[in-house]
This record gives sequence, C-alpha cells and structure tokens, in this order.
Amino acid sequence: MHTQNQSLLDALNACIAACEHCATACLQEDNVKMMARCVLLDRDCADICALTARFTARGSEHAAHLLRECAEICKACADECEKHGAHSEHCRECAEACRRCEQACRQGIAA
Repeated sequence: MHTQNQSLLDALNACIAACEHCATACLQEDNVKMMARCVLLDRDCADICALTARFTARGSEHAAHLLRECAEICKACADECEKHGAHSEHCRECAEACRRCEQACRQGIAA
C-alpha cells in the first residue's frame, strides 16, 4: 500500500521535518512571543502529518478523514509561516513544504 502513496508519504515527511525545524528556529528568535502562533501551528502540523503518514502507509480506512484534517492544518500553518517568511528563511521553507503537503493531501482524498 505504501508504494502507491509514496509521493504523498514523501510530502508528509518533508512537512514534518520543515515544521519541526521551523518551530525550533522560531524559539530562537529575538521576539519569541511574536512567533508563538507559528510554533503552535508547526507542532500541530508536524503531529497531524505524522499520524496521517502512518494511517496512509497502512492503508487505513480512516486515512481519508485524516487527509482532510491534515490539509486544513497544513494550510493554516502555511498561512501563518508566510506572515514571517520575509524575515525568516525557516518560515518561508516551512510554508512551501506545508503548501506542497496540503496539495498532496487533497490529491490523496480525490484518489
């Protein structure tokens, strides 16, 4: 089952890595309070992507439900990261990974 969904799994795993990196980098910013929502969404996004990847890899009948939720959280995370992307490379990279993952999740739902 996982080979049929390899591009989706790759997007989910890339998003996890980008969100984890972004959250850690945000915590090292001078104005951490300004980055609080970004960190929270990074953590939520990484967690939902990890769970979605596991359900997708095993071909769970509940994967489609998680794909919808994952796409929604990836969009929210990307929206937030884009607010900081002009001054934070890690936020820009995270937003891009989240957008790719959101799209991959939506394609996974349609498949």
